[in-house]
Amino acid sequence: MPWTVGAAANVVIALSYVLITLAIVRPLLRTGQLRSNPLAAATAAIFLTCAVHHGSHALHMAMPWFGVDVVQGTAMRQAWGWPLASWDVLGALVALYYLSLRRSYSSLTSGAALFADLEQRERQALDLNDHVLQSLVVARMSLERGDRDKALSALDSAIGSAGTIITDLVEGGRGGTAHLLRSGAAVVAAPPVGATAPGASTTPTEVTEERL
Repeated sequence: MPWTVGAAANVVIALSYVLITLAIVRPLLRTGQLRSNPLAAATAAIFLTCAVHHGSHALHMAMPWFGVDVVQGTAMRQAWGWPLASWDVLGALVALYYLSLRRSYSSLTSGAALFADLEQRERQALDLNDHVLQSLVVARMSLERGDRDKALSALDSAIGSAGTIITDLVEGGRGGTAHLLRSGAAVVAAPPVGATAPGASTTPTEVTEERL
């Protein structure tokens, strides 16, 4: 009977959506982002309401077994043909697949990391300021004073810090070592007139593609 297949699939969908809701809400509560992260809270609400919706379908079709709401339950059973049951099975498979992604992606495991963590973004901005921007400022000041060695040392420090920060961001979001390749060569624009260091090229420079 197609309605039995549909009822079973709706139960799977409802339970999966409840688990997804918990996977999102618990980290939000733990980190205090439930109110400050409305996108995550709204997404959790969508999954929760969908869980109730699919669960109610299964419940209505099961009620005649217990002698409750027999007329409406029987009518729903009769209306649930194979097209609807097939879509329910597909929805159940998608929901289970979504849950299985939690094993591969740390962002799904932590739930709240699916969305912007404002505190994390602030820490990343501070890291960029402390380790990259300040080194670039030191490099520019050193060039203006003619201290080439100190400028190169500051640039090396900025490049190393930027590479470390980018690696942490990529690996943290992917749950492991990333293997990324640019779709095209990066182009570094020429500095404005008057700000070019002695001996520096004034034409755009192409940076060779490389893996992060």
